[in-house]
Amino acid sequence: MNETREIWIHFPEEHANAALQSRKYPVLYLLDGNSHFHSVVGMVKQLSKSTICPKMIIVGIPNTNRTRDLTPTKPTKVPHYLSRLKVENSGGGDAFISFIEKELIPYIDKMYATESYRMFIGHSLGGLTVINTLIQKPELFNAYVAIDPSMWWNDKNLLQKIKKTTFNERYDNKKLFLAIANTMGKNMDTITVKKDTSYTTRHIRAILELHSLLKKDPLNKLSYKGKYYKNDSHGSVPLIAEYDALRYIFDFYQLHITTQDLIDKENDILNKVKNYYTKLSKEFQREIKPKRYYIEDLANQLMEVQQFKKAEQFFKLNITNYPNDFYVYSSLGDFYILTGNKEKAIESFKKSNSIYKNSYATAQLKKLQEE
Repeated sequence: MNETREIWIHFPEEHANAALQSRKYPVLYLLDGNSHFHSVVGMVKQLSKSTICPKMIIVGIPNTNRTRDLTPTKPTKVPHYLSRLKVENSGGGDAFISFIEKELIPYIDKMYATESYRMFIGHSLGGLTVINTLIQKPELFNAYVAIDPSMWWNDKNLLQKIKKTTFNERYDNKKLFLAIANTMGKNMDTITVKKDTSYTTRHIRAILELHSLLKKDPLNKLSYKGKYYKNDSHGSVPLIAEYDALRYIFDFYQLHITTQDLIDKENDILNKVKNYYTKLSKEFQREIKPKRYYIEDLANQLMEVQQFKKAEQFFKLNITNYPNDFYVYSSLGDFYILTGNKEKAIESFKKSNSIYKNSYATAQLKKLQEE
C-alpha cells in the first residue's frame, strides 16, 4: 500500500495466561474497523461465553482511503450519483487484498497463536470487498460475511463476473452469509422492487440479484445463507447481521449434551461426542481432541445415573486421546474400584505409575494389594 497502516487487535484475555499459551484461536478480520470493532469484540466475547462461537482474535482494519481500497474496479465514466474525485480515487481493491494476503495475515500469524481458520466481515463497500475476495481468492478465508454490499458499483461489474463464476471445489468448506437491508421506498417488497428501474433502488436490486444467483448455485460447493432484514436500514443492519452470521457460520461449534442423552440407555452418547470432534477438526483443518477434564466430567455424570458401561467408555476415550498421561489411568483405576473390579483397578494404577511414579497411584495400589 506504500503507507503506514494502523491495525486494531483484540485477543482473548486468557491469551496472556501461561497455562493456556498453547491454545490457538480463529481470526476474524473486520473491514471499517474504526466503525465496527468494539461492537464485534463485545459480541464475540459474549457469544463465546455460551460456546455459540469460539473465542477469537479480532483484527480491525481502519480506513486510510476507503473508496480506493474497498472498490475492485474504477468506472470508465462518472455516473451522476458519484463525484469525479471519488471515481478517480477508486479501483485499488486488488492492491488492498494483496496487502491483507501478503502482509497483514502473515504478520498476525507470526505474532499470535492463530488457527488456520479465518473469517472476513465487511459492510457496504466493505461487503463488496468481501465478495470480491471470495471470487478472486476464496482460499484466504473460511467464512465470508457481506453486509448490504455495494454490488451496484461500476455498473454491477463484479456481479457480471459472479455470473461467470463456477463455485467448484475451490469453495468446498467455504461459507458465505449475505445480509440484505431494506433500502426500498414505501409500497415495495423484495418481489416488486426487482421491476423498478429508479436510481434509489439500485443498491438493493443488485444485492437481490446476487442472492438469486447464489441460492441457485447447482454445484452447492459454497455453503450460503442470505437474509433480508425488513426492519433495518443500511446503517442499522450491521449489528444484527453480524450476530446472525456468527450463529450461522459456527452452527457446528455447539455440542449439546442433555440429561436425556445421559440417562437414555439406547443413546450412543460416545458416538455423538466423537462425531462432534471429527466435524470440529474438519472445520478447523487440524485434529482437535476433547479436553481431558471434559470427558472425565461426562464419565462422572454417567456414573451418577448408573450408566457404568458408558462411563467406562469415556474413561477409555481419555486413554485413547492421551495415552502418555498418567492421570487418565488413575481415573480409570478409580472407576474400577467403585465398580468392584479389583484386578483391572490394579492394572490401571500400575500403568499410571509406569508412566510417572506418583503418590496417588502408589497409595491406591498399596490399599488394593493389602485387601
